[in-house]
Amino acid sequence: MVKLLKVHGSENKFFILDQTLLETPLTDSELKSVAINFCSNILEGADGLLVIDTSENCLGKMRVINADGSEAKMCGNGLRTVSRYLSEKYQLNEFQVETMEANLDVAKATDFYPGVPAFSVEISPISFKQTDLPFSYQHETEMIGQRVPEFLPDQTFTAIAVPNPHLISFVPEVSQLELGDLGQRLNGQNEYFPEGVNVSFSQILDTNKLFVQTYERGVGFTNACGTGMSATSLAFALLHSDKFDSEQDISIFNPGGMVKTHVTLSAVKENSQLRLIGNATFTHELEINEHDLHDNNLTNINITNTDEEADYQKFVKSIAQ
Repeated sequence: MVKLLKVHGSENKFFILDQTLLETPLTDSELKSVAINFCSNILEGADGLLVIDTSENCLGKMRVINADGSEAKMCGNGLRTVSRYLSEKYQLNEFQVETMEANLDVAKATDFYPGVPAFSVEISPISFKQTDLPFSYQHETEMIGQRVPEFLPDQTFTAIAVPNPHLISFVPEVSQLELGDLGQRLNGQNEYFPEGVNVSFSQILDTNKLFVQTYERGVGFTNACGTGMSATSLAFALLHSDKFDSEQDISIFNPGGMVKTHVTLSAVKENSQLRLIGNATFTHELEINEHDLHDNNLTNINITNTDEEADYQKFVKSIAQ
């Protein structure tokens, strides 16, 4: 039998599959089919499948298969849950995890609340270059605090790759209608972001205190997007220095709860350092026959509730604004 986990970081929900425990790893085609099936039909679905493979230089390698079967370069919320899994598997509190673009430092952090384990993960690499997102707008090589009336007439936008592409706008109040419309437009056929983009709207609540909501490429609205909140933190530090305290963590509220980030700015903005700190909650354990997994037959799965979600919901109530 194969064991999987249903997990979440700020209610950004995933299934974890450790391929190193399989007799025969799934092919890319099988992973895509399984991801779509799991994320649509099992335990009220999820935003993606996190796949753990062996790594030559790190404790493990993480791949991120979105709910639609596409593959993301990175996932900050997912990385925290994979870090917890590897930490418990190998009994280590600090190590590196290989991702598509970089080997990232991760570490166990202080629990956010009783029964709510937390991990701190590096978010890297950082790029503002048009070619790395990529985007196309009036021959610009970067987009930082720029008005783009073709998107929305009264807002400014910043584009950052970390390494997933993100488009960020700071607003007086988050409009789900406008966010959803812009997210759909820029993730359909469009002239600005040919490969799509994660779109985040952020409300500045106080010094080092933000609310962020994201329309995620390959998923749609999510309860939270780890790389989106990290990119937003960097844009916040660069554009709103009057509200940014470099000595303290930033608290970022989202529809699924709250995370913290830490931004260390550099004179060369691409050399700035980002850490994402938040919960790594395991809600369910699943068992399935490996043959059924290869066949994408999910009709016979044994599911056990871990009861960790109850503790997480107590945490959410404790931070209610």
